[in-house]
Amino acid sequence: MILELLKKLDDVMYYPILIIVMAIAGLYFTIRTRFVQIRHLKDAFKLVMEKPKDKSQVSSFQALMVSTASRVGTGNIVGVSTAICLGGAGSLFWMWVMCIIGASSAFIESTLAQIYKQKDKDGSSYGGPAYYIEQALKAPWLSVVFCICLIMTYAVGFNLLCSYNLQSTFVTYSFYNAKITPYIVGAIITLLVGFCVMGGGKKIINFTEVLVPIMGVCYVLVSVIVIIFNFKNVPVMFVSIMKNAFDFKSILGGVSGSCLIYGIKRGLYSNEAGVGSAPNASASANVSHPVKQGLVQTVSVYIDTMLLCTATGLMCLSSGVVASEDVSGMPYVQKAIETVFGQFGPIFITVAMILFAITTLLGNLYYVENAVIYLNGKKRPSELFFKIFRLICVAIIFLGSIVSMDVAWAVADITMGCMTLINLPCCVALFNVANSALKDYEKQLKENKDPEFKGANIGLSEKDICFWK
Repeated sequence: MILELLKKLDDVMYYPILIIVMAIAGLYFTIRTRFVQIRHLKDAFKLVMEKPKDKSQVSSFQALMVSTASRVGTGNIVGVSTAICLGGAGSLFWMWVMCIIGASSAFIESTLAQIYKQKDKDGSSYGGPAYYIEQALKAPWLSVVFCICLIMTYAVGFNLLCSYNLQSTFVTYSFYNAKITPYIVGAIITLLVGFCVMGGGKKIINFTEVLVPIMGVCYVLVSVIVIIFNFKNVPVMFVSIMKNAFDFKSILGGVSGSCLIYGIKRGLYSNEAGVGSAPNASASANVSHPVKQGLVQTVSVYIDTMLLCTATGLMCLSSGVVASEDVSGMPYVQKAIETVFGQFGPIFITVAMILFAITTLLGNLYYVENAVIYLNGKKRPSELFFKIFRLICVAIIFLGSIVSMDVAWAVADITMGCMTLINLPCCVALFNVANSALKDYEKQLKENKDPEFKGANIGLSEKDICFWK
């Protein structure tokens, strides 16, 4: 009964509520900013490598890697596979659409996080949706609700799902025992993450900065090799994607289980554009203008969906392996990679999943700690509290390895949906602030300046902001 209730709530939340909110917000941001996520894409890639003036502060690249660590995860493999198997090949097309539209939402939320960020005692910065909701909208109660939803999403929903996805990787091996293996896998990943998180936020940043790029590049290269070896299937693959994506008769006949909804659900879970998570990392970056980090975060969305999700989708669809509910999730990916790499394929995917899972779980906990600090009156709790809190989060990771797939996905979808339904309307309400910052940035670019920001430039007083005085 609980599972059925979760499924119904999940279905209603995404159709019609979230699909309408996300589409309207994303299109509104895209049109009003004149496709900023495309116009300034070249500039965004340049900004990724820009160094802060104070080398001890968090760089754009480091903030990007933290947000990408959370975005890039098991959802790029298992989520895409599940969407194709249950929704159809057209799910991949709708992921692409949501990526391009969603990148504008990522730009707005991260720019706002920078504008309304707070200054720490050591000169570093922090912030996120909770801060711009409180400062700009004067709604501290809504900030509290958002932080609670964030904790439920990243400490519970996403950690449950990530852990489940990892243990499902081992189903293909002969040694897998449904009664024992999930507990063993859960215990190992729990210990690994527990060891890492005891180092705190800075250690998380340093760890993800090194691991995320290496992990992503290796996975994409293997996917490209599989596609090349199955090149004869590529034309049919693209026909299948487009035909299924625009089969509106089928979509309207069963909307909640269609490629449209699965593409939106899994695309949102994977790239998190508009959810309100990445701004927590964006606010920590030391940049001369808020728009710089807003643009950098659009890169993270493209890396996640257009590169990694697409790599998984095209690898699976070009392999010739038939997508069905029976192979939904990890089995579909493993069978696809086996067509080229044989028995080595599943081993590579297992290693990739372990790396994806660790970086995702660490990135998740970075966000959770920011929310806890806000709920504690914007003061960092004692180290003892954080150690106990991290142990609880780690225990939830173990629980995820033994829950069912339906429960894991439903809880993650619902908690993420709650965050999005708070964050996106707030971003729409504050759009003019972010858009004014964008115009200020573009004006300085035309004057051949390296854009620098002051709140007064867009009509913000010292009472409105903390950092950019």
